[in-house]
Amino acid sequence: MRIDILTLFPEMFEGVLGSSILGKAKEKGIVDFHVTNFREFSESKHGTVDDTPYGGGGGMVLKPEPLFRAVEAVTAEVKPRVILMCPQGKPHSQKLAEELAREEHLVFVCGHYEGYDERIRQYLVTDEISIGDYVLTGGELAAMVVIDSVVRLQPGALGNESSAVEDSFTTGLLEHPHYTRPAEFRGWKVPDILLSGHHANIVRWRLKESLRRTKERRPDLLAAMEMTEEMQKLLRELEQEEKNSGLSKE
Repeated sequence: MRIDILTLFPEMFEGVLGSSILGKAKEKGIVDFHVTNFREFSESKHGTVDDTPYGGGGGMVLKPEPLFRAVEAVTAEVKPRVILMCPQGKPHSQKLAEELAREEHLVFVCGHYEGYDERIRQYLVTDEISIGDYVLTGGELAAMVVIDSVVRLQPGALGNESSAVEDSFTTGLLEHPHYTRPAEFRGWKVPDILLSGHHANIVRWRLKESLRRTKERRPDLLAAMEMTEEMQKLLRELEQEEKNSGLSKE
C-alpha cells in the first residue's frame, strides 16, 4: 500500500510514521509513506496557500490551486481514494478502516485555517472523514488516527495476525477482558476458567464477557447487531445474573 499525506506541517508525521506498528510496516515494505508539503505547489513566490473568503467573514480559506496540483502530482499514474480530513465528514469506524485497507493507494489531505474552498470538496476528493464531533487545529492528528487504523490491518503488519480479528469493533462487540501473569496480584485473581485449559469454555466465557462489556458500555452496538442463538442465550444469562444480583442486594 502507498499512502500520500499532503500537509503544511510534514514534521508532525516524522515520529508517528517511524515508530511502533507503522514504522515496522514501513521497514517490512508493507506500506510506503510519502509526506508532501503542499505549500510547494503554490503559485505565489511567498508560498501562499490561503486567502480571505468571498462574502466576508473571519478566518482564512485554503485555495484550490495548490491542493489540486499536489494531488495531481502524486496521482499521475492511478486514481486513488483522496481523503479530506474534515469535521463535516463521515464518522470513522472499524468498517471504514477495513474498506480503506483494501485499497492500494490512499491520499490524505490535511487542512488548516477556517476551511477549504468548496471546489476541493466537489471536484478533488473522493471521501471526507471525521474522527469525532470536535474541532482540531488541523487535519494532521486526524489523519494519523485513520492511517494507524488502516495500516494495522495490512497482512503482516501485526506480530499476531489474530489480534486485528479479535479487536474491539471488528466483531461488532467490545473486546473481552485480558489477563496475564501473575495469576494472583495483590489478592486479585485471574478467573479460574482462563487457567483451566478448556478451550471451548474459554471461548464461551470470552464471548459472554464481550457481550457483558458491550451491554454495559455500548448498548447501541448490540441494538444494531444480528444475534446468533449462542449470543442470545448468553444475553439471557446476563439478564438473569443482573436480576439475581438485584434480589441479593435487597
